[in-house]
Amino acid sequence: LLKVGVEGKPRTRENSKQATVLEMLHRPAGATIPQIMEATGWQAHTVRGTFAGAFKKRLGLTLTSDKAEGGARIYRIA
Repeated sequence: LLKVGVEGKPRTRENSKQATVLEMLHRPAGATIPQIMEATGWQAHTVRGTFAGAFKKRLGLTLTSDKAEGGARIYRIA
């Protein structure tokens, strides 16, 4: 999430929930939707909406996911 400060320079919100989710998705182990829900307090549809809207469309990130047999789907930033 970028905002323009008084001097016209982009500024990031490093302590935002979006930043927290990005950190989780950058980990080699990735993150599941329930893990992200717990870390942010968001509902599942908000997490999925953030993936599609903020991350894919606005930031242009590529997300990958895989699911181990019997396990939860794990999301990562490619």
